[in-house]
Amino acid sequence: MVRFFPTAGEFYARHIYPGITTVLSAFSSVFPFSVGDLFILSASLFLLIYFLRILIRKKSRKEKIFNLLLILGWIYVWFYLAWGLNYFRENFYARTGITPVSYTEEEFRHFLTDYVEKLNNSYTVTHSPDSLPVAEEIQKGYARLEKEFGLIHPPAHLKAKTMLISPLLSKVGVTGYMGPFFCEFNLNRELRPEEYPGVFAHETAHRLGISSEAEANFYAWLICNRSESAAIRYSGNFILLGYVLQNANRLLSEDEFKQFTTSIRPEIIGQYKAYLKYWRNKYSPGIGKIQNYIYNLFLKSNQIASGTKNYSEVIGIIISWEKASGHAAN
Repeated sequence: MVRFFPTAGEFYARHIYPGITTVLSAFSSVFPFSVGDLFILSASLFLLIYFLRILIRKKSRKEKIFNLLLILGWIYVWFYLAWGLNYFRENFYARTGITPVSYTEEEFRHFLTDYVEKLNNSYTVTHSPDSLPVAEEIQKGYARLEKEFGLIHPPAHLKAKTMLISPLLSKVGVTGYMGPFFCEFNLNRELRPEEYPGVFAHETAHRLGISSEAEANFYAWLICNRSESAAIRYSGNFILLGYVLQNANRLLSEDEFKQFTTSIRPEIIGQYKAYLKYWRNKYSPGIGKIQNYIYNLFLKSNQIASGTKNYSEVIGIIISWEKASGHAAN
């Protein structure tokens, strides 16, 4: 029902989800590790063993198959009631009243100029995210955006959990994700210092009921840019660089693209190349392709029509927001 009525999804996101996430987060916050990760690993192992027993033992097979489907059904229900119904809320443009802009090359070039200025000016070397007030700055940022974008109020103390299987998820390129079963957001322990604040802000958006990857990228960029910390501002711009390069490579001529890249500080280009090499060395193409294919289908089945391409649509949101508001992020 909620899938076909965005107003019902929006009601859930604004009035039901906040209560659910308060209860589940209160429980999960008692534990220093990711309760959701432990649940997923334990449930997967249990279901695998249960399925193998069905294959080996023929006695009461129909009843056991029914029980297996019943367990899977309740996990499905739990996922959607605890967080998943956020996929069916009104989209960013409907909720904010901002008109989506089919941006022209001229508008995109203006965006590039403004973006490169922010990126270059915010550049700083971050040796450890532990030295930054990341949680405090992100919490304050979302509190300021609450009314403007129809977000729920962020918790007073934001705390990210560390993934239990970070090395494995690095092989499929996952740097962070929202744990729906206990309303935790989890970060990869192998995150680089320059991306940590931006990924933290992105996953916080999911914790606040935002399902769109593009919208989560937008809030991460906007909040980080408004931070008093130069390192956090830089992180917000840095995590956007890959999507900006993708769009620029598609829309600009070869000479214009080369001119654009040379306008970026060489220290940033060097850091970005090191960043790509770092994650490529951890990435497993075989496993990564399977994960990307499954996640792409998952997003499309949950009303993210562009699938994994949704991440790069953040550029369109930024340009539309800047045109509607008449100002840039700073």
